Amino acid sequence: MAHDRLPLSVDERPVLVPIASLSLAGSPRSRAEDAEHLRALTATTAKLPPIIVHRPTMRVIDGRHRVLAARRRGEEHIEARFFHGDDDHAFVLAVSANLVHGLPLSFAERRAAAARILGTHPRWSDRVIASLTGISARTVADVRGGLGASGAGRARVGSDGRSRPVDGAEGRRAAAEIMEREPGLSLRQVARRAGISHETARDVRKRMLRRESPVPERLPGDPVAAVTRPALRRLRSAPALQESEDGRALLRLLLAHTGDAGQWHRLTGGVPPHRGGTVAELALECARLWAEFADRVERADED
Repeated sequence: MAHDRLPLSVDERPVLVPIASLSLAGSPRSRAEDAEHLRALTATTAKLPPIIVHRPTMRVIDGRHRVLAARRRGEEHIEARFFHGDDDHAFVLAVSANLVHGLPLSFAERRAAAARILGTHPRWSDRVIASLTGISARTVADVRGGLGASGAGRARVGSDGRSRPVDGAEGRRAAAEIMEREPGLSLRQVARRAGISHETARDVRKRMLRRESPVPERLPGDPVAAVTRPALRRLRSAPALQESEDGRALLRLLLAHTGDAGQWHRLTGGVPPHRGGTVAELALECARLWAEFADRVERADED
């Protein structure tokens, strides 16, 4: 997951804990228990995964319905894995664990969870919070703006724990200044100091060698196209991608998912009203997978 380097790890080995010692308060759900889901869990004979419990408070982080089902079956103990972090991180873990299994949170509940996480971790990037809550980074940005939290610092912390500037142009300009001041530094050193990716630092250096501005010019009318079109042109001419099956598959996926803003707006009009929720869920899942992919690629580039 994209949050591997965040402080959300739990004990590997599960232990049996008394059900009577557990608290069910503090759930990210806004609704009562789901009766149908609870009946299914109560009736199942399959071995269910251990619940996750906040060790300092014995509050159930993940597995509320499993606890209720165990109570209904008259059981006195349940398998649990402990989380030893603070309350704020326990809530983050409760939301992110829901993405993997269990009864899914509604979109409204995930959006509300993002708002709460923004309140406790305003410097976390939109992409990190999106990967934890299962909504798009754009939705997180909208929530952040609604909270008046957009100005929470000039930098955001990514899932690798590194701080990067909110404004990509600011990071590029900082990199250009560093290169002019200390031309002997490696791209990795420049990227680390400026808080940008290794690939962005490489692009800044190439632009400076061509005597161009370190910040790409925006195309009129479509800020997304200003980034995607030049980037796609460079990738389509890269032999390393063209000469391998995986590379060609990646190019096809990128071409299919980087339409301009007008195209996405037109596609919105083609979604039947009664299928809007399904399409939205699939789109959010695609966004989450792309965010995780971007995080892995960026980490590999910096290692």
